Amino acid sequence: MTDRNNINNIKISGFRRLKDIDLRIASRPFMVLIGANGVGKTSFLDAISLLSASARGELNTIITTFGGLASVITREKSDSLTLFADIDVPGHKPLCYELSLTPIGPGYSISREELSQARDGFAQPFKHIDSRHGDIRYYETASRRLLRPNWVHNPLETSLYQVPKMYQQPEELRRILGSVTQYHFLDVGPHAKVKLPQKMTPAYLPGAYGEDLVPFLYYLRESDSDGYEALEDVLKSAFPNFERLSFPPVAAGMLTMTWKDRNFSKPFAMHELSEGTLRFLWLVSLLHSPDLATFTMIDEPEVSLHPELLSILIELMRESAERTQLIVATHSDSFVRFLEPKEIVVMDIDEDGCATMTWGDDDKLDLEKWLDEYSLDEIWRMGQMGGRS
Repeated sequence: MTDRNNINNIKISGFRRLKDIDLRIASRPFMVLIGANGVGKTSFLDAISLLSASARGELNTIITTFGGLASVITREKSDSLTLFADIDVPGHKPLCYELSLTPIGPGYSISREELSQARDGFAQPFKHIDSRHGDIRYYETASRRLLRPNWVHNPLETSLYQVPKMYQQPEELRRILGSVTQYHFLDVGPHAKVKLPQKMTPAYLPGAYGEDLVPFLYYLRESDSDGYEALEDVLKSAFPNFERLSFPPVAAGMLTMTWKDRNFSKPFAMHELSEGTLRFLWLVSLLHSPDLATFTMIDEPEVSLHPELLSILIELMRESAERTQLIVATHSDSFVRFLEPKEIVVMDIDEDGCATMTWGDDDKLDLEKWLDEYSLDEIWRMGQMGGRS
């Protein structure tokens, strides 16, 4: 974790129940959000996805998907939405990015956007972007000063996405935010993409819907034998009768996958595997990918999985957190059982109906006195750490 730029802080103001959230995640490469339904776990992931979309030129698209800005602003308590993130820059002060959006009728305005970095010996931070209410200014590296754009600027997308190439550090922030990826639980219905034959092209991730699971596994086997062997070892640990995966071609340029069980002479096809087996295979493949984004979010990974598989999955997540900052949201007591307090963020609702977020090892939760007699999931079920309905 020390040789790459990591996000230190996330601040969210005015997004659904997240009226005023300030969460420090530095030195927390693996964090799990727990809490009852409706406390804001998915909203936290969605807010980060919105911030990511702003760095990819997809801000208007995701806001439209959410039903418009006015529909996601904290009801009756906020009149704008503000997102903030900073990344660690080795040898320098953190690089800070802030974005504020204000509803205008059915649309919105980017009321504030600032990308800045404090400097030793200077009272004011250095600003790469300094925009307010349509007055767009960005630091132009050739002239070394803040300029207004002389090119067509889309007012519904951020300057972070639109400005020309910046210095290395702000480019890194743009890359990190733009590559943030959110995964939901895998669709394994009768016509799910993961069950269909897939194109035999190099794939570096299994796909958000499992649409590249087969070519990913095939490519991993052919290009990284150690990585593929490690993945198969996880499967053998989870399923003692598992022998191997095979990748028979089914048509020109198309592959499928089979699963060999030592108790049966013929292998199982993808559509014959159980929901839990398919979802576990997809998650294991995702976490073994050498091309994981710097920041990865997974919502409800426990769906369809037996508790014994969860302990294996969590250990794999801890290993993956050496390569990606990993945020997981769960409702599962069984998942919580295998965690440590420092890996948990308890989400709850305050007296005003807004979300709160507290690290599991925070002194005010005082979990140590309970851990001598109870497991973490038992403490959660008893209501001693909050996050219950």
